[in-house]
Amino acid sequence: MKFNLKRIIPLIIFIISIVPLQAQMLRMVVHTTEQSLAITEMRPDMVISSEVVEAWSCEWVDEQPTFPGGTNALVHFINSSRKYPTKAFNNGIHGRVLCSVIVQPAGELTHLDGLKSVEPSLDREAVRVLNSMPKWNAGRVDGIPVPVYYIMPITFRL
Repeated sequence: MKFNLKRIIPLIIFIISIVPLQAQMLRMVVHTTEQSLAITEMRPDMVISSEVVEAWSCEWVDEQPTFPGGTNALVHFINSSRKYPTKAFNNGIHGRVLCSVIVQPAGELTHLDGLKSVEPSLDREAVRVLNSMPKWNAGRVDGIPVPVYYIMPITFRL
């Protein structure tokens, strides 16, 4: 299904403008086609930015992007890299932060962001772990590496 960006972005901006803002940035990601998505951000100072990014949805690629070494290597990397923020640990805060990234054709991760927040320090740590990851094996369509929008959970357990 395709969306008309001339209609979608103003609608997103309108919705954002009527939603009460908290002290952090609000970000919305909408797939406009199977090959692109619109990212709209609104900061607390009411500055709005929008961009259309070339990235395939995971459902539309022939081969999913993968961490080098597979799922077990990914879990090991996250567990060995993650540092529990002291304040969150002392306050007994735990949960799963959902993060979004775009795995580029060369394997680097871009457009990293927290989608489902648990607590700001856990969210920042999840993004830090993603930023420290090595290059991935790119997703492919018809054997050609393509950018893929990917959602990844980072779990914090006490």
